[in-house]
Amino acid sequence: MPHFILDCSEHIIELKSPKKIIEAVYAAAESTRLFTEGDIKVRINPFKYYTIGSTQDDFIHVFGNIMEGRNDQQKADLSKRIVSTLKSMFPDVPILSINIRDFEKSSYCNKSMV
Repeated sequence: MPHFILDCSEHIIELKSPKKIIEAVYAAAESTRLFTEGDIKVRINPFKYYTIGSTQDDFIHVFGNIMEGRNDQQKADLSKRIVSTLKSMFPDVPILSINIRDFEKSSYCNKSMV
């Protein structure tokens, strides 16, 4: 169920392969034991055109979308594990960040539910 979407500068996928980045984020999320094995989804959106303030610095921002029900400490641990993983992979990238958003069970629907 959880989705982790990485927005990043295009240069990021030149530094490390998308497959390695996806596998690392997947492993970090899985290590929290908050999710059923095999349910974690990770995608990358590399951007060729962007601005960071007035710079063209490299960046990675992760949008984490998870089903409601985890407490603040669990979400903080999840965030720190993913950012720590990316920091070890990309020590020279100045902007690494994440935010976690909750899906509401009452309004969530997928193909198998209809």
